[in-house]
Amino acid sequence: MQATTLYNENHQWLMFGRDPDKPEQIIDTNQFMIISGDQSIILDPGGVELFAPMLAAVLKYVPIDKITHLFASHQDPDIISSLGLWDQVLPDAKLYSPWLWEGFVRHFGMQNIEYAAIKDSGDTVRIGNIDLQFIPAHYLHSSGNFSVYDPVAKILFSGDIGASLEEPGAPFEVENFNEQIDKMQFFHQRWMPSNRAKQDWIRRVRKLDIDIMVPQHGRIFRGDDIGKFLDWFEALEVGIAVQ
Repeated sequence: MQATTLYNENHQWLMFGRDPDKPEQIIDTNQFMIISGDQSIILDPGGVELFAPMLAAVLKYVPIDKITHLFASHQDPDIISSLGLWDQVLPDAKLYSPWLWEGFVRHFGMQNIEYAAIKDSGDTVRIGNIDLQFIPAHYLHSSGNFSVYDPVAKILFSGDIGASLEEPGAPFEVENFNEQIDKMQFFHQRWMPSNRAKQDWIRRVRKLDIDIMVPQHGRIFRGDDIGKFLDWFEALEVGIAVQ
C-alpha cells in the first residue's frame, strides 16, 4: 500500500491507497490518517480485505496506542467493514459515524470500540491539538453522511464527493481537471440522488478555506481545481441512471 504526506507542519495528514495486491474485483479506496499531539484518527479505514496492509502502513508512523479515533463517513463496506478487526487491536478507541448507521455499522463487529454518534447537524471533535469539523453531506451518496474539515491544514475530506474511478497505478493528484470529468461524471450522476442535498453541501463548503480536497476514491484536488470541481458539481444534474 502506497502512502503520501499531504500536510506536515503542526500535525500530519497521510493518505494511503493504490494497493497493488488488492483483488482486481475490489474497488480501490483512499484511507487517511491525521496525527496531532499524542492522538490520531483514521478516516474511512477501509474494507476487511485491506486491514492487514492498512495496519502495517499506519504503524510505520504511529504506535498502536496512539491510534485513538476512527471515523466512518457512512455505512458502506469499502469504508468500514474492517471494523471488527480494528475492534480487536484498538479496544480503547472511539468511532465517529452518523447516528443513522449505528445499527448497521455494528454488524461489522464492535465489542470494544465506543460508537460516538454524529448528529445530523454535524459536530466538532478535538484530536490532539486540532478541532476537526464534521460537515453534513447527507444523500451524497448516503442518507447519513459527513465530510471532515481540518481548519489548520485547510484540508477537506469529502468522502465519495469528488470520487473518480481510476486505472491501477493512477497518480494521487488531479493533473488536468477537464480530463478528470470523464472519470467522475457517471459516478456522481448515478450515486448522488439529490440535487437539493448537493446544493446544500456546496453552500457549506464554499464558506470554508480549503487548500486540498481529498475524496475516498480517486485523486486529490488542490488549489484552483477545488473551485473548478465545485462549479462543475453545482451544474451537474444528479440522480440519473445513465444508460
